[in-house]
This record gives sequence, C-alpha cells and structure tokens, in this order.
Amino acid sequence: MTEKLQKILSRAGIASRRALEQMIEDGRVVVNGKTANVGDRFEANEITVKIDGKVVLSPDTNQVSCRVLMYHKPEGELTTLSDPENRPTVFDHIPKPPQGRWIYIGRLDINTSGLLLFTTDGELANALMHPKYEVERIYAARIYGEVSEDQIDALTQGVMLEDGKARFNRVVYVGGEGRNAWYHVSLKEGRKREVRRLWEAVGLKVSRLIRIKYAGIDLDPNLKSGQYRELTLSEVNKLRKSVKLEPLDKIPEPMSAQGTKGTKKQSVKPKAQEQKTNAPSKNGKFANPVNKGSKVGDKKPFAKSQRAGKSFVGSDGNTRSSSFGKNSYSRRPKSKTINRSSRKPFGR
Repeated sequence: MTEKLQKILSRAGIASRRALEQMIEDGRVVVNGKTANVGDRFEANEITVKIDGKVVLSPDTNQVSCRVLMYHKPEGELTTLSDPENRPTVFDHIPKPPQGRWIYIGRLDINTSGLLLFTTDGELANALMHPKYEVERIYAARIYGEVSEDQIDALTQGVMLEDGKARFNRVVYVGGEGRNAWYHVSLKEGRKREVRRLWEAVGLKVSRLIRIKYAGIDLDPNLKSGQYRELTLSEVNKLRKSVKLEPLDKIPEPMSAQGTKGTKKQSVKPKAQEQKTNAPSKNGKFANPVNKGSKVGDKKPFAKSQRAGKSFVGSDGNTRSSSFGKNSYSRRPKSKTINRSSRKPFGR
C-alpha cells in the first residue's frame, strides 16, 4: 500500500510532516535517485531516501520500532537537541535508540521539571502534540501568594494572554500554606510557558512547576530526577489509544542503560509489566519523589499522596483529600475570599 512520502518519513522520526513538506518543496529530498515532489506516494519498504545528499531511509532501516521513553527531567536542562551556549540538554542524559531518533513529546522549559516522554515514532509524537486530540497535561504548581475563589474561577473560565484566550480545565488545591501552597492544574494544549502565564495573568506567581502526567501516563514514582525507563506495552498502547492509533502486539526489548563517559544515564525498570505508576508501597506511603515534605523551599512538596481520591496530610497537620478525576475537590483552607458552599464538585 502506497503512502505519501512525508508520512513515511515522519513515522520514521526524520522530522514533522510540515517540515518534510517544506524540504520536498525546496528540492532537498531525493527518492531512488529522483528529486521528490509534494504528493508523491511510495511503498515504504521499497525506497531509498536522501535529504541534502545523506541517506535517511532505506529498505534496511525503514522499519523503525515504536519505542517510548519516560524521563524525569530535572530543572536546569533544556528540551532541545543542542544549545549554542553549551548548557545541559535532556538529550545528554538519555541513550540513543538502536534505530531512528528520539522525538520529545511536549517541551518543558528550563525551570520546569517532571515527566518528559520521547518516542521514535514520528506519527505518535505528532498526534500526541496535535491540538485536535486535546491531550491532557497535569502539573503540580507551587504558588506564591493568596489564591482566591475569584482567581480560580477566572483560571477555569479563561483569561486573555498575549497569544489568545487560555484556561485550565481543573484547578485543585493539594496542600501547603503561605509560600508553599501547591495546586494540581490540568490543560489540554501546550503553548509556551502557558501554566506560568495563566497564573501570572491573575496576579500570582509559580515558584515551582512539575509535570506529573501526560496523556494518561503518570510520572513513575520510582524514577528519581535524571532517570529514565522505557514504557511497557500496555503504557505504549494507552498512549496510542488516546490519539486513535492502532495498538501494538509487541514492543522491542528494553535498551541497555550503558552510557558514554561523563554522561549521566540511569535506567530504571518498571517493577511489573502492568504496574500502576502511582501504586503505594507496602507501608502505604507513596514513593513519588514529589510526594514528600512540605517545608518552604523543599523540592518534595506533598506529605503522603497526590493520587486522585486519596487522603494526604498537609503542612498544617490536617488530613485532606486530593480529588483530581474524582467527584469532589479541595480548596486552600483559611482564605476569607473562598466560599466553599458556592462551588460544585468536579464532574457534576
């Protein structure tokens, strides 16, 4: 079955379809010795493709397996392949795939940490970032300043940013006081610095930001900052289902964790193929590195659990419940501007 050239190359992880179309229009792409044209169709396993004279696809290499890597990005790293100022990037700390190249899914800025996904499947990457699929991203945000009910209403109803109106789908208070008040927020698009700009639009500042979920995949609580692991078959198919792609029957064997000299590459294996990433340990406590502590300046903000519908202990010693995805919610306590009785729980 023939396919458009840009689709074949995108699936192989060469570049996005839009970028490939531009390359074809510029006459930079040659297929089987002839300059390609936009709209050309081919059998994927019968072509040798050169871009700027370099072979990027051939019958021996065009069967790139769908691999997906989860990386716990620390603050201070850039989500880019290289940096002119020679600052550290996320690609410095992950291994090269056996075939193809890693494409990051949803950029994180230098001051944001947490879940970053990579894949060798260009079609999957493009779909997970395309606005039409409304893929949900969830962040834990530490907010400096008093948060009022009116501000939360504005954030969920929509505020005007310089690049258009934006809003959070949900805002949930999960613990902390004063300069250490934490909220979980969700949104279904990925504009540049959107979470920070939304809070700034209502007069508040984000002092720390962690992505904890993307497209239904939670940040693995066993991954420490700077560590990575490959997703299991069920996790990969969960991602594919969210963007209406066919499930896979199998995935390649995990890569080795060996890296080059001077490069930090730490692989963590999931404890079980069907492991739930936020499952509690035997003592009932959660192992997520962003779940512990609640002191000002502490980089581990939640005392026990950020899992939806589970109780946790806030910094004031009171037990509360996090309600992301449940039919209840929690607001920040002791704020005279909040009238809880006027609010309806999520999902009603």
